[in-house]
Amino acid sequence: MSDNVWTIHPLSDHRWSEFVEKHANASVFHTIGWLTALRDTYGYEPIAITTSPPSEQLTNALLFCVVSSWLTRSRLVSLPFTDHCEPLVDNNEQLRTLYGYLETLRTTRQWTYTEMRTSGAMLDAEERFKKCAVYHWHRLDLRPDLDTLYKGFHKDCIRRRICHAERQGLTYEEGRNNFLLRSFYSLVVLMRGRKKLPPQPFEWFQHLIGSMGKDVSIRVAFRGDRPVAGILTMDHRKTMYYKYGASDAQFHHLGAIPMLLWQAIRAAKSAGLVELDLGRSDIEDRGLIMFKERWGARRTQLTLWRNPVDEASLSFERLQMRLARIVCTYAPHKMLILAGRLMYRHVG
Repeated sequence: MSDNVWTIHPLSDHRWSEFVEKHANASVFHTIGWLTALRDTYGYEPIAITTSPPSEQLTNALLFCVVSSWLTRSRLVSLPFTDHCEPLVDNNEQLRTLYGYLETLRTTRQWTYTEMRTSGAMLDAEERFKKCAVYHWHRLDLRPDLDTLYKGFHKDCIRRRICHAERQGLTYEEGRNNFLLRSFYSLVVLMRGRKKLPPQPFEWFQHLIGSMGKDVSIRVAFRGDRPVAGILTMDHRKTMYYKYGASDAQFHHLGAIPMLLWQAIRAAKSAGLVELDLGRSDIEDRGLIMFKERWGARRTQLTLWRNPVDEASLSFERLQMRLARIVCTYAPHKMLILAGRLMYRHVG
């Protein structure tokens, strides 16, 4: 505690879950379930800072994970492997107070930098934080009725592909059992292998299901007994989050991913949800951006901020990523799986 700012541990602070349920800017990425999966898979310890005394209800907080790495340096990230993590504050004054303490904490603990991923404009006023990357973030409003939503999808690229999948006799299963998880993960390995990238560790998805329970759903499309596409979604309050998708390239022409997303939208409507969060996209990834916008999703900007910014360090990080890609280009799938288990904890 310093200058009326307290460091708390969300996984053990009994106030955290209620706070996240109530705060307007909170998302699934602030929840105990998501934080527990990050800790159990990668060893990241979540911490938060707040101006709320321990004896009072939480009214504000900045949430981070401590990423300790001999390879990529120790740092404070809000949050690793997370599309966005908004500051849970109500005004700029709270933000300035928390950032002042955050900088003291960073230098005292000798963390190399602090990183945040937000859509708001509050950080523009913080001279210490600089923009390091910009992404697009897409969300689909689910408040219209299903017929209106369906008519808003691109006729050729979405609606016809949904119909085509149905005519091809694809079946799908939804749940979170071990069979569906392994079917989905086999598709993740295939997709990441096509891109010459290591897949996320299998344990990551196991821990997500274990810590989030019924708020996680896996949907897998099958042609006969063969899995051809799968998606993983998460629910929090009134929003469904489309976090992961994967498919077998041999069967792209069947339209399985559009079919699965349409089934997810129908389920979200039945559950009374009002928004589908389609996640972030690299601004250079025109194909992914176009796919999301053909569903009628609206685009906003996400920014990755750092304090301090060291251009030499950023250049070194980019070099590390290029070298890793070169190595992965020639690695067989089994080696990519092993690389994922070894590397992911260093890159969050």
